[in-house]
Amino acid sequence: MEQYDNTNRGSIWKNDRRETEKHPHFTGVANVEGREFYVSAWKKDKDGNPKAPVVTFSFKPKDGVPQDLKEAFKVKKEDDDVPW
Repeated sequence: MEQYDNTNRGSIWKNDRRETEKHPHFTGVANVEGREFYVSAWKKDKDGNPKAPVVTFSFKPKDGVPQDLKEAFKVKKEDDDVPW
């Protein structure tokens, strides 16, 4: 039996815990190039503009900050030796 490949796919569901306008209308997960992400989505009021997006998305890595960003913000050991 062949295993289902979920790479470059995702799903969102209605957020039943939404309490304020800042909370997403939908939440879910997605796999992008083999990496897992949390997905948040908000319905948008089109205000009569047919070209306005209907839904906007936000993606957050499941495994936290990407390693390359961790390296960019790492404090160097010699910075601790500043005389003031």
